[in-house]
Parts: sequence; C-alpha cells; structure tokens
Amino acid sequence: MLRMRAVWYERTGAAHDVLQFGEMDRPQPEAGEVLVRIAYSGVNPSDVKRRAGTRTQGYAPPRIVPNMDGSGVVVAVGEGVDRKRIGERVWLHSTAWKRPFGTAAEYATTPSQRAIPLPDGVPLKVGAALGVPALTAHRAVHGCGDVAGRTVLVTGGAGAVGLYAIQLAKRAGARVIATARGSEKLELVRQAGAEAAIDYTTEPVAQRIASICGTVDHVVDVDFAANLATTLAVLAPHGSIATYASMSDPEPRIPFYSMMTMNLRLLWVFVYELHADTIASAAFDVNAWLASGTAVHRFAQTYPLQRAADAHVAVEQAAFGKVVIEVAGENAGA
Repeated sequence: MLRMRAVWYERTGAAHDVLQFGEMDRPQPEAGEVLVRIAYSGVNPSDVKRRAGTRTQGYAPPRIVPNMDGSGVVVAVGEGVDRKRIGERVWLHSTAWKRPFGTAAEYATTPSQRAIPLPDGVPLKVGAALGVPALTAHRAVHGCGDVAGRTVLVTGGAGAVGLYAIQLAKRAGARVIATARGSEKLELVRQAGAEAAIDYTTEPVAQRIASICGTVDHVVDVDFAANLATTLAVLAPHGSIATYASMSDPEPRIPFYSMMTMNLRLLWVFVYELHADTIASAAFDVNAWLASGTAVHRFAQTYPLQRAADAHVAVEQAAFGKVVIEVAGENAGA
C-alpha cells in the first residue's frame, strides 16, 4: 500500500492537543470518485469548529483528516469517471462532509462532482480559497432571485464569504454596500467593488445606509442574530435576507409579524447540503468570474502541512485573509 503524509485527529479538542502529523495509507478512488494530489488545503471556520468538537453534525469516525476545501491535480479516477480528468487542475469543496478524510494530506479522494476544474492561469493557491466560501457567497447573492439593478448589503464584507459576495453581486449588476471593521478591511471591501464601506464598530449603520440609498433590497448576512435589528431597519418591503451564520446567538428570536407584514424572504444557506444542480450552476459562475481576471482575494499566512495546528489556531484567532496549508504547492501537477 502506498503511503502519504497527512494530518489527522482521533478526538476533538484544541488544535495542538489533537492534531497529529505523520504517515498513513494513501486512499484509492472508489466508483464515481477522483484521487487528487493536494496542492493547497484551505482552512475554514467550520473546519476548526469540527475539530474543536462544536460543529460535528453527529458524524464522528475514529480518524478524521480535516479541511473541506483545497486544490490540486487529479491523478487517478474511479469506475465511471472519465479518464480524461487525469491531469486536470481542480478546486475542491466539501471534501470531508460526511466523509472521514479531507484535504490536509498529500492525496484526497472526493466525489467527481466536488472536484471542479480550475480555469487556466488561476493559481492553485487561489483554488484552495474558493470551495465553501465562494459557493456560499454565490448562493447568498443569487438564492433569492436576480440582483441586477438592486441594492445589496453585505455584512462582514472583509470575511471569506463576504469578500466574494461583494464581487459576485457586483458582477451580477447590483449596487453593493458593505460593512467591515477598521481601515484596512474597509479598503479591501472597496477594492472588491463596494460602493460604500461602513465601519460597523464606529458608525451608525442604519443611518449611514439611509443617507446613502434609503433602503436596500437584499442582505447577505454573516451574523443573523447580531444584525437583525439593523437589517430590518434598512431592508425595503418585499426584500430578502440570505444568512449563513448566527454565531452571536445560535437560537435567535425572530419578530415574525414585523417580517411577515413586510413580505420578506429569508434564505438559510448551508452549502454542504445544496442540490447538485445548484452547486454546478454556482461553480460555473464562479469559474467565469475567475477567468475574467478581475477577482480579488486576500490571503493570510501560508503554513506547511506539519504546521496544520498553527493554521487552525490562526483561523480561530480571526486571521485577516484566507489561511491555507501548502502541501505540494503550485508544482502539484509535476
């Protein structure tokens, strides 16, 4: 059996307590799967929460290789997968969803549809930053209908999802307003295409929006509970909210009749369980955006595989930018 370097955990807990680095058997693709030589492994907040034991979704195999997202090159395929995929540069999403092995390893298997071709000229490092954030952003922008000619508010615009949501909404013809914290993050959201950037820690968000455009038509929201009062103050009747987190309060109270009488739409975005056709459509749009050469990305520090625990800690400490782990790097296809 061929071996590979990998990082794994066999119990949940603090990163440096539970993450182990060593060698394990290289996986082989089963029917409908591809085997990918990993170039970079992307670390998401959901990855560190699962490792910490706060977001397991009831799935707890004896050994888990963490990290949902990544990039690399297809080196083998299982039964039913076109052999022409071998040699293809891909970006990965949801690799460890209801499966034991993610991308924090030299090789990973994944269902073929979760390995999305990476456009020519796009670095593999960028591919590792996409996955769950880009697909979540696409669904949050488009899941309630066409945003062309509409005003979209993106809260937490400098975060992984928010940064891509700004760009995808702008690309779709929306006017975008974003919130962030601090001058560096405000500059990033402007660079991404936000017409107005509001520091939610120092400015009255609702008043600023009222002075800029009156109301907004759609909100892409990073913390449903924390932002709900402001959201309802700025959202126009018949508007919509797409939310993918509520960290400040996982069981928020909803002012039902206030929202009902405004005829609002509320969309929950949980990318791991989206229908395959929804993912395929989103991936097509994301690739078109990447191929345009206009995409803005923000990276924090890149770590070697043996320092995966440090990468997880960086995400827990809210690193500014995408945290990635370099495995084979840009030479993955060599």
